[in-house]
Amino acid sequence: MRLALIGYGNVARALAHLLKQKRGEHPFVVTGAVTRRGYVMDPAGIPPDPVFVGTGCTVEAFLDECPCEVVVELTTLNPVDGEPAVSHIRAAMDRGKHVVTANKGPVACAYRELREKAAARGVQFLHEAVVMDGTPVFNLMRHTLAGVKVLGIAGVLNSTSQIVLGAMLRGLPFEEGVAEARRLGIAEADPWYDVEGWDSACKAAALANVLMDAGVTPGEVDRKGITRLTPERLAELEAKGKRVALVSRAHRGREGVKLRVRAEVLERDDVLAGGNGRRSVLVLETDLMGQVGVFSVGSQVEQTAYGVYADLLEVARISGGV
Repeated sequence: MRLALIGYGNVARALAHLLKQKRGEHPFVVTGAVTRRGYVMDPAGIPPDPVFVGTGCTVEAFLDECPCEVVVELTTLNPVDGEPAVSHIRAAMDRGKHVVTANKGPVACAYRELREKAAARGVQFLHEAVVMDGTPVFNLMRHTLAGVKVLGIAGVLNSTSQIVLGAMLRGLPFEEGVAEARRLGIAEADPWYDVEGWDSACKAAALANVLMDAGVTPGEVDRKGITRLTPERLAELEAKGKRVALVSRAHRGREGVKLRVRAEVLERDDVLAGGNGRRSVLVLETDLMGQVGVFSVGSQVEQTAYGVYADLLEVARISGGV
């Protein structure tokens, strides 16, 4: 099965090396990639570390020329409207291509439209890696909890904020925590998206859109970040057996699904309280199974690449491509 990549940052490179490692088991071939730096294309397959040329190539022109069955959208997050990733996905579907993405913007901002377009075009639209890297969330509901209705969502889903809070708990200034997250390579390109809660709002909207059919956007999430917190305030709460975490919540009520992101004061032994900045936790409140949770520890770009790879295997299974 042939793949075309839009965006070629850290996740794309990790995916390319993973595909090379697994080629003997599942022979996916990356036939091209396009970025703002240019494009590269070869029907026989491009190397994991390609050289880009031709900076004037548009995504639409690239998709017209690149031989592929699946388009993998891996550009950076825009939490406001999901662009240009939403348009990239539309263009791929209009050309009859399956789409896999690790970009949370399109799922948070335009999920219903893209889901319906995929169905109309007879293609797959998968996005496992948008919330918890490679940890199964959407696949868990799709394959394991069939018939279960999600009534509410609670999660600590932004590692950068947890690292910043952990640094301040050690008495370091806010800015040092942000610098630590940058050094670890887990902050968004603009860390403001992390600490002001936009990344968490996008993930909450994506979860609610897929699991609760909420039809919301990140702008509709009641959002407050962690920038008002200080090391002194965190130390005061810690002395009382409390801990602060940036929590994303969604709840289905009489007026529909409501979402919020807040720095919440939790009991230290609360499952959401974490304690490790590289730990993500998600709890689903369901009608038939009560509370069901998943967590991941120490996720890195390789786990995000695996989430994309798992979706590619699902596309191949459904379409008979591998």
